[in-house]
This record gives sequence, C-alpha cells and structure tokens, in this order.
Amino acid sequence: MSKHITITADNFDAEVIQSQIPVLVDFWASWCGPCKMIGPFIEQLAEEYEGRVKIGKANLDEEADLAARHGVVSIPTLIVY
Repeated sequence: MSKHITITADNFDAEVIQSQIPVLVDFWASWCGPCKMIGPFIEQLAEEYEGRVKIGKANLDEEADLAARHGVVSIPTLIVY
C-alpha cells in the first residue's frame, strides 16, 4: 500500500507549506528511468517515517507549473520543505 501523498498545485499549500512536520517532495515523471529506480526507495521512506515526515510525489507532466515555481529543471528532484 502506498504511503505517499500526491502533490498538486491545488493541495501544495495545505499538504506542504502548512504541514506540521517536514515534507519530502519527489518531482518525477513516468517516462524518467532514474525516477523509476528511486521510486521503491521513496515508498520505503514513506512507510518507515510515517507520522514523522510526510512524503509527497509531484508528477512533472501534470504539475509543470508547480515544478517551475520551485526551480525544478531536471528530474528526479527531491526537495525537503
């Protein structure tokens, strides 16, 4: 079962900015080989740190404006907020 949350422009403020705990956001895309390689590790982190760190994934293809606002120029990009 997936423990990460999907980050979108609509929920970014509520899930990331207003979070009471640190948030790791993985900017990724389905066509990105390195993104696929680290995917299982990201899921493992989400499970291991549940309740202490929030793990979110933002799909670059669906959230290009969000990625641009945060300076993402290559993927995978991991940012801790």
